[in-house]
Amino acid sequence: MSAFTPAATPATETTKPAATKPATATESSPAVATPQVTAPAVSPAPTPTPTITPPVTAVVTPTITPDPVVAPTPATPATSTSTPTNAANTGASVYGTFLRPYAADSLWNSRPVNPVFGTYVIPKSSYFPTVASGGYSTGVFLASPTDGPVTVIGSSSTDTNTVGVADPDNGGSRIITIPRWPAGVLPALGTDGHADIVDPVTNTIHSFWYLRNVNGQWKAAMYSWAKLSGTGWGDPAHYYQGARAVGIPPTAGLIRKHEVKDGQATYPHALAMSLAHNGLANGVSSPAYVFPATSADNSASANTGAIPQGALLMLPQSFDSSAIVNPDLKKIVETLKTYGAYVVDRNTGTPFVIYVENDSGFSLMPKGWDNTIAGQLDQIRGGLRQVVSAQTWVDGNGNSAAAAIQAQKNMNILSVRGGWYRQSGTATAKFNSDLQSLEFEGATKKTIYSNANNTGLTRVKWAIPAAGTYVKYTVTATGGATLRLHVSATGTQTFNTGDLGNGQSVRFLWPANAMVTLIATSGASGASSVKAELVPST
Repeated sequence: MSAFTPAATPATETTKPAATKPATATESSPAVATPQVTAPAVSPAPTPTPTITPPVTAVVTPTITPDPVVAPTPATPATSTSTPTNAANTGASVYGTFLRPYAADSLWNSRPVNPVFGTYVIPKSSYFPTVASGGYSTGVFLASPTDGPVTVIGSSSTDTNTVGVADPDNGGSRIITIPRWPAGVLPALGTDGHADIVDPVTNTIHSFWYLRNVNGQWKAAMYSWAKLSGTGWGDPAHYYQGARAVGIPPTAGLIRKHEVKDGQATYPHALAMSLAHNGLANGVSSPAYVFPATSADNSASANTGAIPQGALLMLPQSFDSSAIVNPDLKKIVETLKTYGAYVVDRNTGTPFVIYVENDSGFSLMPKGWDNTIAGQLDQIRGGLRQVVSAQTWVDGNGNSAAAAIQAQKNMNILSVRGGWYRQSGTATAKFNSDLQSLEFEGATKKTIYSNANNTGLTRVKWAIPAAGTYVKYTVTATGGATLRLHVSATGTQTFNTGDLGNGQSVRFLWPANAMVTLIATSGASGASSVKAELVPST
């Protein structure tokens, strides 16, 4: 992981106030590693449909503290273990695809059984809650195998100075070339400029923040990528995989076009939600984010609530929705009872926002402001509770997901990004974000690179092994390359793995306050590469 964990800062949003005319609020979006990027200020247009908006990005190391103690209350009644009717394999049923992103056992596509809830209630704020598409949501665009490449440069590039796009996974900025770029890409018109481009050849979501086409040249403030077949969340090593504040693509949890009028009782996945400052935890007295989130807003200290980003919020089965007759809102309620919504961003002034894909035609108030709908949204606010535990989990196919979800908490915590310098030899080595490996160019003798600034070790606190527990270090290499890991604590080396080649591994005890140094040695003939995995071990 980079030396910094990204986090997002506020943007603007147009929402409905407690009265009947629009007012403005603000929402945070992604954060990036270096360089610092600031979205230009804009004045949101007052429209009846709420929209979400732009951030100022920054680089920080988040302050994480132990999970808050929450007095749990059991859900009533217990959630059924049977598969919801709309989770059956009908229509858009193949997981890890454009129409159904992420694995069946990802947290987005899984649901808790017998969840236990905390007691904290999302507070009211300046405006009513909303379910929103528009200028500050996102579009999802599918490339074709025959589409050509497009190069994206940094948003601050000029005619005489081209700069890179901030890439937090890469630990810096670079010019981005997307191999297949579909026609008709239209970033969200708000200053977040979200757009997710799906490449079916590489099974990749290319996620942009502040994407714009300026006189035929595509520019963006930040780029990240995620696998369609993955979990839909960052992992401790590849911690930033999208333009949301928690490091995920805006596609994750998004209500999609094809789902809006599909005739089903619920959406077939958990939803994506943002909360206002007064609902979110401050990162000081309680954590700013928890599993599965790997990042949060960098100004979390201004928050005054108790819910961390990454938290799952649900409506208990006992929530009375009998008065809700609007079918679109009813479907939201049933989804919140079945799958819930993950907190992925922050906004100012709106108790919660649930995100809908742009150009979906979704509107809870198609004829204008509706006090009844607004009041029912507020009732949902009052009913939502954080899930603090669950008896088990069921995936999208109706199978147990408990083991898969536990495994997501014990993922690789070591990256080979950034901070490398050459100790000897002549070959050049570069971090390959796509392969998550250090790539050596062709060489006729061994070249040694060192990374001693601890950038390889994750800063995601929930992922760090407990001191005194075992970890397993395994190397994957090509061309005869090797990778050595030095582990130290308080300046004293506690373990040296030695130079390990492809498939070799070693198990050792993890110390408190660990720091790591990586030493990579190339092969002696031709190109080579190396990466490693560091995971908890029993």
